[in-house]
Amino acid sequence: MLQVGLSLPGSPGGAAGGFPGAERAGAEDTGTGREAFGSSPVTIVVTSEADTWDTDASSCPGCGQFVDWDRMPDPQQPAQIPRDILSKPRKELKKLAREGCWATSHTLRARLYRQLIQQVSCRLVTPDALVYRDVASRLFGKPSGSSHPLPEFLEGCPMPTYCLNLEGVTALKRILICVGNLFPDITYSPILPSLVALLLHYSEDEAQCFESVSRLLASNAPHTSYIDQSFLAHQASCMTFGDLANKHCPAAHKLIASASENVFEVYSEWLSWLFHDLPFAYAIRVLDVFLLEGQKVLYRIALALLKQFRLSRSSAELEGTDIKADLQAFVQNIAEHVTVNKLLERAFGIRLFSRKEIWLLQMANRKALMERGITVVQSRQSFHLAVDMQNFSSSIVTAQEMRLVWSWIPERFSLFPPVLLFSTSQDGCSLQRFYTCCEGYEPTVLLIQTTEGEVCGAFLSSDWSERKKSGATSAFFGTGECFVFTVRPEAERYEWVFIKQPELAKAVPRSRQRSPSPSPDPRLGSCPGGRSSSSNRLTVPTTHRKGRLSPFLAVRHFLLPSKTASMFMSGSREGIVIGGGGGQALSLDANLLWGHTEHCETFDNPPLCQEDFKVQLLEVWGFQS
Repeated sequence: MLQVGLSLPGSPGGAAGGFPGAERAGAEDTGTGREAFGSSPVTIVVTSEADTWDTDASSCPGCGQFVDWDRMPDPQQPAQIPRDILSKPRKELKKLAREGCWATSHTLRARLYRQLIQQVSCRLVTPDALVYRDVASRLFGKPSGSSHPLPEFLEGCPMPTYCLNLEGVTALKRILICVGNLFPDITYSPILPSLVALLLHYSEDEAQCFESVSRLLASNAPHTSYIDQSFLAHQASCMTFGDLANKHCPAAHKLIASASENVFEVYSEWLSWLFHDLPFAYAIRVLDVFLLEGQKVLYRIALALLKQFRLSRSSAELEGTDIKADLQAFVQNIAEHVTVNKLLERAFGIRLFSRKEIWLLQMANRKALMERGITVVQSRQSFHLAVDMQNFSSSIVTAQEMRLVWSWIPERFSLFPPVLLFSTSQDGCSLQRFYTCCEGYEPTVLLIQTTEGEVCGAFLSSDWSERKKSGATSAFFGTGECFVFTVRPEAERYEWVFIKQPELAKAVPRSRQRSPSPSPDPRLGSCPGGRSSSSNRLTVPTTHRKGRLSPFLAVRHFLLPSKTASMFMSGSREGIVIGGGGGQALSLDANLLWGHTEHCETFDNPPLCQEDFKVQLLEVWGFQS
């Protein structure tokens, strides 16, 4: 890691300076890790790169002055680049960026970066190049004995320099110091050094690079954030990645959970995989699409890396290893496993939800962290540890089985240990008592053990008191975070069908999001065993609490092809139903003694146990805040 401090003998123009106590990087350095340079001033002669396709190089006269070309990776084969590429519409530029259209042209990439960053919507008062020159002159235009520490918010953060020469490393530190001076609200930003180092490759001078970084920091576009600037925001993004990995990479998640007790600690490195561990040729392609499409593409690419890791490793290979270090080494040597073009192709093949939905999940994670008091830099226990192996007690599942269930639930809830709300062994077989004990808690986990010894259940995202809002009408409520599962004889989870196939649902246009669509209003019929006589006829309400943050995966955010695929949970005096459409995933009668399970469209699940079953034990668990 670079020394946290800077001694500058030069002028504010960015002359090369020395760094006390650092050893000069050897020739074998790949330029992708932590690098350091000698303490004596060194004169660097930089030769210009011969671009494979020249786009008016005079427009970027200084681009490349901070690069050590001898340590740069070999250039790729020239691509066919349209002459009018700078005037292409944004949608077409996205396609070209994904294909690596300008990967062989240093000059063209510099011009595109400048153009894209200037188009970023940002706060009215955003420091620019002129401000940087003034501040740099004031800070660094002093005698050579002056010393300037890097900002405190970079303490412990990796400092890759991506093939920068000595002048480039000096510029990197100076820019970071000025960012700390002009953005005093930043308290934690681990990827900032990597982004500055990459942008220096394509900047005419320090001032232009600073202005680019400044605009990304000051972005005010809705539901968009380029750079996390606090520990809270960073932890929320790590939790969001954990949620997405849980949903979109179940095989990799299961592999990591089996090999590591601290799964969150593994996922907390996801941004470092992209902007520290990836080789330069891969990292710069990530930056290409990031500047065009925002943070959502970072999630895609990190998920693709996780999927590739799963393909390259087995449970036996990971047994007894440090999976966090193994994953880091895998990413650093990614070229041995997949090309950058194939990696991006696989990343964009992952069907994520909309940018707004991901933003809602991040906001929910932030709220949970704040409620838990995790707002400043501190370590966090794994969600596995939320289930105390010594003190956990359930009549249905073991502590190990509960840990498995806890590993399936959203990250923001797994911060909290489970607390028993209702049990038929203690509270009796009364549906009214069930409601009384569970109302006021959101979310909850339902566990059922049948007289045949089978164990199944459901994660239910909404408070059972929501059932009262539909009056006499029995209506479905809940969100797409609900899921059903089995524990014994086999452990398996069945999520909302649109998580696996989000292309089936379209985002609701902003103009229609406040207009509730009409829905039928029949009552929930019942028959022996607690089964509904018409499992497809419950209403799906659109009401929500006034002033409350719109929940992640709320049905009203989507134009669904069928309401029968969004029936999550329902309750009445006759019983409870979980999952609907063509059948019911789980239904229980008013005495909580008899139940039924079958395939339903909402979760696309098989029967969770014997189709008609008798309840031996039932428990409901909440989250201790």
